[in-house]
Amino acid sequence: MNANTYRGVAVLCVAVALLAGVAAAIGVFGRGSGETVSAVSIRGERFEYVTDGVYAYNAERIVAEGVGWDIVTLFLAVPALLLTARGVARASMRARLIAVGLLGYVFYQYFMYAMYWALGPLFPLFIVLFVAAAAAIVWIVSTIDVADLPRRLSGRFPRKGMAAFSLAVGIMLVGMWTQRIALALSGQIDGNLLGSTTLTVQAMDLGIVVPIAILTAVLLWRRKPWGYLLASALAVKGVTMAAAICAMLLVAARTEGTLEVGGFAMFGVIALAAGALAWKMFGSVDAAVPA
Repeated sequence: MNANTYRGVAVLCVAVALLAGVAAAIGVFGRGSGETVSAVSIRGERFEYVTDGVYAYNAERIVAEGVGWDIVTLFLAVPALLLTARGVARASMRARLIAVGLLGYVFYQYFMYAMYWALGPLFPLFIVLFVAAAAAIVWIVSTIDVADLPRRLSGRFPRKGMAAFSLAVGIMLVGMWTQRIALALSGQIDGNLLGSTTLTVQAMDLGIVVPIAILTAVLLWRRKPWGYLLASALAVKGVTMAAAICAMLLVAARTEGTLEVGGFAMFGVIALAAGALAWKMFGSVDAAVPA
């Protein structure tokens, strides 16, 4: 790969970070007055819906969670991606692996926003963001010799620990979401659809995150090169996504007056575990080996 390729990828990473920063900042500071109106969804679920701001026409609980997510994106994911872009421009393997994880987080967030939020002024930006993040992921992966990746990693790479973590995350999500799906399909709508008409987050987690997590565990256990690449992305996404969920629960608690202690503790532990694994993982990348 020539230097222009790495600089081009870095420019795209910066563009994604800046656009995500704009979207997240508008979400945090343009959420409106907080005024709501009570309404019954077509599924028969009564909820308070926000009446103004960029997230108008969404259930109050969903908006509160979204603002928490936006805070983590604005103050954690965006700065991290901007800092990582510099290393990407220099062809750093460590930076490229971290960038894939951060871009995976951006892709998930804005793909979900585009599919889940009620139509609003940020809808076109959401589409641009998840498409640009996906393009950046593909471009970065194309610069990595995946077959040679294990050679770039020292014995400190937490292969077994990351395999166990990935499997545990997959199993946890399956357990959480199949229960909610079963309840909703049995007619217990209240509190399960959150004012929406379907289960978008559950579909994305079961259709995207769970297969990737289980595949990562299997490939790592078998010492396959793609397992190391997926593990890097999953560890970074684990930190950012779990932190975002904790922030979502805190903001939702401020709105509703009650904190979901169990969920907060669980995702707090996941964030810490993913952070510890990521620290060991990226510390094991041998910068002395040519890219």
